[in-house]
Amino acid sequence: MRPKTSHLKPTEIETGWFVADAENKVLGRLARDIAMILQGKHKPTVSEHTLCGDAVVVINCEKIAVTGNKATQKTYARVTGYPGGYIEEKYADLLEAHPERILVKAVQRMLPKNRLGRKMLKQLFVYAGGEHPHTAQKPQPIPELS
Repeated sequence: MRPKTSHLKPTEIETGWFVADAENKVLGRLARDIAMILQGKHKPTVSEHTLCGDAVVVINCEKIAVTGNKATQKTYARVTGYPGGYIEEKYADLLEAHPERILVKAVQRMLPKNRLGRKMLKQLFVYAGGEHPHTAQKPQPIPELS
């Protein structure tokens, strides 16, 4: 007899809020933990075809760390859509101007590339400083997943 697979209905899914402090955390490892929570893989009732993950608030992302020579060598490329609109930005310049984009891009690349992945990414709130406006949701500290 095959075991039954239980899939929760959207009304039965319980969502929560987590807060992560990015100060002195390695970029890829923090992004991995955030992606797991956004997908709901930290719960025993995960269903890959539904939005069953939790919301994540990240603070102090301007103090995030990278290993090796990434701080001087890593680049981020984007295209504006105009002729000759290929733009490469260095990690150090992006960290100075828009530090939240670094973490959002790292998490985005770890999520599914479909409609559900875009919905998951909307549950990620990244702030450069130590304050966030989501205290009413009572976010819990992010659990250690590894």
